[in-house]
Amino acid sequence: MASHRRPKPPSRTRVTVLTATAAAAVALTANSANAAPAPSKSEVKEKVDKLYEDAEKATEKYKGAKESQEKLEKEVSALQDKVARGQEELNELRDGLGSIASAQYRTGGIDPAMQLFLSSDPDSYLDQASALDQVSAKQAQALQQIQSKQRSLAQERKEAQSKVTDLADTRKELGKKKNEVQGKLAAAQKLLNTLTAQERAALAKEDEQRASRSSSAAGSGTGSGAESGRTDLGNSVPASQRASAAFAAAQGKIGSPYVYGASGPSSFDCSGLTSWAYAQAGVSIPRTSESQANAGARLGMSQLQQGDLVIFYGDLHHVGFYAGNGQVLHAPKPGASVRYEAIGNMPFQFGVRIG
Repeated sequence: MASHRRPKPPSRTRVTVLTATAAAAVALTANSANAAPAPSKSEVKEKVDKLYEDAEKATEKYKGAKESQEKLEKEVSALQDKVARGQEELNELRDGLGSIASAQYRTGGIDPAMQLFLSSDPDSYLDQASALDQVSAKQAQALQQIQSKQRSLAQERKEAQSKVTDLADTRKELGKKKNEVQGKLAAAQKLLNTLTAQERAALAKEDEQRASRSSSAAGSGTGSGAESGRTDLGNSVPASQRASAAFAAAQGKIGSPYVYGASGPSSFDCSGLTSWAYAQAGVSIPRTSESQANAGARLGMSQLQQGDLVIFYGDLHHVGFYAGNGQVLHAPKPGASVRYEAIGNMPFQFGVRIG
């Protein structure tokens, strides 16, 4: 008789393993089907450049908010000192009025004028009556001064409180702008991290070569590289002695790294370089590119002279020095250093001559 034994069912452990393996296979297949291809080097560069530009915009706004904060802090401090001095003056006036009132109280319950009238000494009456008139006038004047001081002190306190509120709002805005900058930079770094070290190095080299080629082309091909600092600047005459000194200071920083928000002396962002360089020439200009755009007379491209500021992009978020021969000297972006570059590499808006 043939055996009809049933096949042994698979163990629970084996079923679990098989099920997990099948599920993993399905998940991998689905993920493979849905996963987007890794971005190419050129795509990464395009996205990173856009993030760097956005970060520079946010940085200029951040620096503007920081300038406002510093200005408000000084104004609040000055107003608080003024209020404190006003309170001291008010206290002195009140003390003076109290002395007058105490002196009158000590004359007794009879009206002072009647007391003088009953005096048996006519000369004493006349002297004391005269003094009483002076006391009354002094008392009235003191009252008027106190009222006036109270009104002005209330106004000063109100103004100080308004400035304190503005300062709190500015500090909050400053924090937002700082977070925005950091977010853009983190996103750019995350993208760069998708590339190999060799690819990142190649991107940096291509960027320097692009700047070098464009700078050399603008310099009639006689330059030896944007990063070398020996690019042909032609025969451009400095706009002024101060512009010449500022430009020379900036030239001395060729090769210094770009760092967001930095204003020297070892690293710079775009407006940090221009404000630092003019400070070396004894000239104070605003800290942000947008403010620097309004710091002097505006110029067309044909009017530019060495040392003039050059403003780029429609929102005025980038600035450099006109170097001559169609070139600018500027702090360009993260990963790059202070260098020469053709003015046509960026959307030129206008020049600014610092008086």
